[in-house]
Amino acid sequence: MEAENQTKFSKFLLLGLSEDPELQPLFFGLFLSMYVVAVLGNLSIILAVTSDSHLHTPMYFFLFNLSFVDICCITTTVPKMLVNIQTQNKDISYIGCLTQVYFFMIFAALDNFLLTMMAYDRFVAICHPLYYTVIMNPRLCVLLVLVSWVIIFWVSLLHIVLITRLNFCIDTEMPHFFCELTQIIKVACSDTHINYIFLYVLTALMGVFPLSGILFSYSQIVSSLMRMSSAGRKYKAFSTCGSHLSVVSLFYGTGLRVCLSSAVTHSSQTSSIASVLYTVVTPMLNPFIYSLRNKDVKGALGRLLCRAGSCP
Repeated sequence: MEAENQTKFSKFLLLGLSEDPELQPLFFGLFLSMYVVAVLGNLSIILAVTSDSHLHTPMYFFLFNLSFVDICCITTTVPKMLVNIQTQNKDISYIGCLTQVYFFMIFAALDNFLLTMMAYDRFVAICHPLYYTVIMNPRLCVLLVLVSWVIIFWVSLLHIVLITRLNFCIDTEMPHFFCELTQIIKVACSDTHINYIFLYVLTALMGVFPLSGILFSYSQIVSSLMRMSSAGRKYKAFSTCGSHLSVVSLFYGTGLRVCLSSAVTHSSQTSSIASVLYTVVTPMLNPFIYSLRNKDVKGALGRLLCRAGSCP
């Protein structure tokens, strides 16, 4: 096909999870339901944290940010998919696609950074409890979040700048339900070596360092728990990490599944289905994990419902 300069290129075609017209109503209902559950679930966490003074602590400050980022992350991808299914239109504009890629990279990376901050918070709380309020002061918490935003903003912007250098063919099709960075690079009609080098280097750096921080934090936590003589203290200390460990396992498990499916299989449908776990299922399940496994959050949600008039 004839290649066109990106300044003249107008749109991509998103093929979605399946081109079978009989499956489209099922996909629409399923993804609409998951989107509504994810937004309401994370919004309830945000309301619980902001309305309950008992949750005005560093751990729940990070949880507040995680819920906000999860809402933004799923909103970046699912609504456009639902519109395309409803209108039976696969188009997404060139600018719209780059915008989707940009914001998805920001929110996905922020999820990663926030989980690392939460692991560090648990490390300080369990291993250095006497210095917890001094170390995890409000200024540090806000600074960590702001620095993460700034770093990810510029990294994502560099990815977009490199994409604008690429040429694409007329009516370029992407076998995906949203514009993903790796998919855009794959369908480019020009040389993509620089894009791949930048992608691999930054993915390694922004993946390895946060994950290493989480692993180090929990290695120290486990070591500290082993030195505790009281079984009750061990259980209480480790129970505060249960929700976070579950979310970390879900986040990295689904993320690893996406990476492996892209590297091992050439099936675009398999890769798209794996991406659903990472982009839709994870933001939907996070609030349930924290609300079901955390007594403080359950209590705050209960009090919130009572104030809303749901209990006598």
